[in-house]
Amino acid sequence: MSSSTKYDLVVIGGGPAGYASAIRAGQLGKKVACVEQERPGGTCLNWGCIPSKALLKSAELYNKMQHSEDLGITVKGLDYDFNTIIGRSRDVADTMAKGISFLFKKNKVDHIIGTGMINVPGMIEITSGKDKGTLLSAEKTLIATGCKPRSLPNLEVDGERVMTSRQALEMKNQPKSIVIVGAGAIGAEFAYFLNAFGTKVTLVEMLDQLLPVEDHETAAVVEKSFKNSGIDCRVSTAVENIKVNAKAVKMDLVREGDSESITADSILLAIGVVANTEGLLSPRAKLKMDRGYIQVDENYESSAKGIYAAGDIIGPPWLAHVATYEAIQAVNGMFGHSKPKRVSQFPGCTYCVPQVASIGKTEKKLKEEGINYKVGKFPFQASGKAVASNQPEGFVKMLVDPIYGEILGAHIVGSDATEMIAEYGLGMKLEVTAGEVHNTIHAHPTLSEAVMEAAASVFGEAIHI
Repeated sequence: MSSSTKYDLVVIGGGPAGYASAIRAGQLGKKVACVEQERPGGTCLNWGCIPSKALLKSAELYNKMQHSEDLGITVKGLDYDFNTIIGRSRDVADTMAKGISFLFKKNKVDHIIGTGMINVPGMIEITSGKDKGTLLSAEKTLIATGCKPRSLPNLEVDGERVMTSRQALEMKNQPKSIVIVGAGAIGAEFAYFLNAFGTKVTLVEMLDQLLPVEDHETAAVVEKSFKNSGIDCRVSTAVENIKVNAKAVKMDLVREGDSESITADSILLAIGVVANTEGLLSPRAKLKMDRGYIQVDENYESSAKGIYAAGDIIGPPWLAHVATYEAIQAVNGMFGHSKPKRVSQFPGCTYCVPQVASIGKTEKKLKEEGINYKVGKFPFQASGKAVASNQPEGFVKMLVDPIYGEILGAHIVGSDATEMIAEYGLGMKLEVTAGEVHNTIHAHPTLSEAVMEAAASVFGEAIHI
């Protein structure tokens, strides 16, 4: 590669926004480079969504086998190897990363391993890696550098006593006890995983419920399930005075003025993310920012002409599937393929057990906005498939406009919730009404019948409750 290679598009970052945008531009016949300091896939594929789901699958299977006698099956000598479980999750990430590399080659995307810095609009310098010093000339640039886990000041992340999600995904020793700070999706998933294998877990959340962005009733189901499984759930609680030594971590848990000292082997910080912009812009490349995130217009273009951004780097909701959508929209728009769309509706999923999935507004949000709504709700304990599968926990809930039947929000907690939410997503995209969901025949017996029954419940016509 020469020091003045010219591209139609240079993408900085190889995560769900970066690799998707590079591949899409390749499909459109453009000359594309994707600059990524590690292998393609970004945080999601390598240090987030994918390897964590491998860990959760191991935890779910182990938990089910411990209760196999409920299904008439006796398992003797059940055991696990923690290092093998961690190793398998890394193997899964390896396999998927190789798949992205193949797609790069298939779509003639140049994968440049290193860190990219925008010197001036249209000129990217590689500042690390084997191609350090190389300059890339770009007609258009798309920034997709994403986010990194937020840490606490004066608290060193050492990977053993103090971890973020990245270190937790490759922990070499299973902690006997851990305090997880933050009960969003990442915190809840690690709490379920470690608790399933016997770690004493304390899950701490400053707000008044687990999974703060979710519907209050679905969060309550998760909290009850977690407590029943032995997880110590603390809401409306702050963590203060963290002290780390060679053998343990000590801290104070503070709730309504009352303080309790607690000691654990490790602490896991799951307190959100911060924009990953370090080394991205030279002093000559200035972009308008908002709380550290790049501001973009309706076409995903930044304040500098020809420089675009998509994914976590432009702000919440910090979800891989939203990032991919935004990136593809940005590329389609910048090359005149179609008018780009901004994200309006998107599903959110948490993969602990019970699973949680949602789309649209919560009841709390509707009340805050003064929007009238009706509720349709169907419990999985009334679902023949759920009971037969020994998974009767949870429910499906629809929030519906009382006049037109428009779906305002949908919330599912229970087995396979993250798979079932797609039906509501498609329905809301097509402006389907609750009545149309109610009158769509769903196969019996399936868990998805609960989607239909929740819609029927809006009209007081659910058969099985």
